[in-house]
Amino acid sequence: MKMKSNSIRRISAKPRFRSRPQRQSGFTLIELLLYLGMAAFLLLATSGFLALLLQSKAKNQTIAEVEQQGLQVVQLMTQTIRNGELITAPAQSSSGSSLTLDVVDSADDPTIFDEASGVLRVQEGASQVIALTNNRVVASGLTFQNVSRQDTPGIVRISFVLTHVNPRDRNEFSFSKTFVASAALRHP
Repeated sequence: MKMKSNSIRRISAKPRFRSRPQRQSGFTLIELLLYLGMAAFLLLATSGFLALLLQSKAKNQTIAEVEQQGLQVVQLMTQTIRNGELITAPAQSSSGSSLTLDVVDSADDPTIFDEASGVLRVQEGASQVIALTNNRVVASGLTFQNVSRQDTPGIVRISFVLTHVNPRDRNEFSFSKTFVASAALRHP
């Protein structure tokens, strides 16, 4: 019978429950603020990086615009000089703000390069004046120096500055470059 009393005791004993604190799912206020702060920092860093990329792209386009137009003008001028017959102005050993050439094709005589109102221009013969630069750049300081010597083909040194138009004075649109080239007449 002993056994019975033991087994009865075990059965009749009350089970003991421990009181555990109930864990609720979700975030605490501190965790929420921490996550919001990290998200705001990432968003701010990403937007700053994108703004920097856009400024860099604009600066590269500005530089490319100035360099492209400058190189095209230099190539046209030097090619025209090489194909010319005689340098009419400026005179030998002098400088001027325009260049007048006698060229092989009489329909294009004279060919005149100059600058007016910040635009580099060319006029061939009696035809209309043609702008060599567009309204996104301003030309200045155009100088033609006739460095020819007596009894030699004519040699001209060209120099001008192109500056990108920057009406809002923003750094990414600020760029200026000086172009310098020389060319000699091939036809004596």
